[in-house]
Amino acid sequence: METTATGSPSRAGRREWLGLAVLALPTLLTSLDTSVLFLALPHISADLDPSGTQQLWIVDIYALMIAGFLVTMGTLGDRIGRRLLLLFGASLFAMASVLAAYSSSAEMLIATRALLGIAGATLMPSTLGLIRNMFQDSAQRSVAIAVWMSTFMLGIAAGPLAGGALLDSFWWGSVFLLGVPVMVLLLLTGPFLLPEFRSDEAGRVDLGSVLLSLLTTLPVFYGIKELAADGPELLTLVALAVGATFGVLFVKRQNRLASPLLDLSSFKDSTFSSALTVMLIGSAVMGGITLSTSQFLQLVQGMSPMRAGLWLLPAAVSVIVSGMASPGLAQKLGAGNVICGGLLFTVTGGLMLSQVDDASSVGYVITCFSLVYFGIGPMSALTTDIVVGSVPAEKAGSAASTSETSTQLGVALGVAGLGSIGSAVYGGEVKSAIPSEALGDVAATAHDSLAGAVSVAPQLSGDAGASLLEDARAAFVSGMGAVGATIGALVAAMVILAAVRLRKGPGAGGRPAGPAEDGSEAPDATAKPVPTGKSI
Repeated sequence: METTATGSPSRAGRREWLGLAVLALPTLLTSLDTSVLFLALPHISADLDPSGTQQLWIVDIYALMIAGFLVTMGTLGDRIGRRLLLLFGASLFAMASVLAAYSSSAEMLIATRALLGIAGATLMPSTLGLIRNMFQDSAQRSVAIAVWMSTFMLGIAAGPLAGGALLDSFWWGSVFLLGVPVMVLLLLTGPFLLPEFRSDEAGRVDLGSVLLSLLTTLPVFYGIKELAADGPELLTLVALAVGATFGVLFVKRQNRLASPLLDLSSFKDSTFSSALTVMLIGSAVMGGITLSTSQFLQLVQGMSPMRAGLWLLPAAVSVIVSGMASPGLAQKLGAGNVICGGLLFTVTGGLMLSQVDDASSVGYVITCFSLVYFGIGPMSALTTDIVVGSVPAEKAGSAASTSETSTQLGVALGVAGLGSIGSAVYGGEVKSAIPSEALGDVAATAHDSLAGAVSVAPQLSGDAGASLLEDARAAFVSGMGAVGATIGALVAAMVILAAVRLRKGPGAGGRPAGPAEDGSEAPDATAKPVPTGKSI
């Protein structure tokens, strides 16, 4: 690891900042690809005629594959080279994007979406791991990670807008072709702007651990998604139990191996584990409130997906602004204090949302939503920096994959948990409003969700349908209030955890991972950057 003559870490120059711009491309694309499909799904359904189950797999398989392969790909990058894995993933993503765009059947689209997910799993930990290598100065690294996180959030917000613009002019496959020029640009510039990095003492990849990792994450994420959609059905509970069982076996195997797929010793650092916990809960809050607000805009206010996307932009801007401001504030006030201060905005937004009723305006709801997002910005940027900065450079890819897995799991838990709270309140209030003429499946569909009530209301005669819609929308808004109250309580607990555990920043648990006490970077004798490409 290079240092200056004084022993302090070298500062990044023009090449590294240009490299960060290159790394922002796949980050933007992988998050955009998560949200852009929702607009294209009706067009895909009209063209490929997938069954209801196939539609679910078309949407879900991408996120499932990302979640399933993150741990494996993060560690693999540490061992074979992070740039090599990034460029391989970019090639696979571009190829799979073309295949997805020209899919001739639902089965082909599901398979290509799975390939896209595997490719996406190589991109996220590789980009974050390379940032750890390129920006050795802790202050610069904090800014770089904030830029990286802001790009990720921008992709989520821009998905509906980009998808709507493409679908207005082209066919549904165009939303997938969006990724091809981005990945080609990465392939052309990456070898010149990005350094290579691998661990000299990395052992072989343990295939048994890879299998156990997949058998843990895939059933767990599938079970959480199904729990959010259909409640605690037998298959869902079995999937969660299977994932938990294999998770125990995975942990036991890692503790026995000399070169584990996931180094569990990092979790002994209280700062590392606390940052992951805060990240998990914060991601859950984001997932839950985004689901509720998106449904409010489209199902209560009757907006199109693209118009709803425009209303969501203020929140996206707020999280980018607060995330970008957080590194500078953390240098002056401390990361833990900045995280706590930001989360107080989230608590305020949640408590304001708990007071929402059917007379509340769109502006009020978006204000609550934006306050929640604004407070999450510093948490997202700084906890990611803490997690990556709490481990030696040769383990940055593994730490990055752990960070991303925590985020993905948090979003899934937020959709399932907070979504279930909103659904429970909705079901309890709408039950008495369902007219007597709505029998059997019609009544059950209206009781299950607001989307169901919207779909069956036209089947009712006279004013019964309009009355059901009015009462169902009021019940949904009451459910949003319960979600807001839960967010306020959850985030208040996060504030306490951050205040107690994150005051010292990276390495506070005693591990010599981050900057040493004298300000120099901790020595790294086992991993070295591989000098390749041209300097700029």
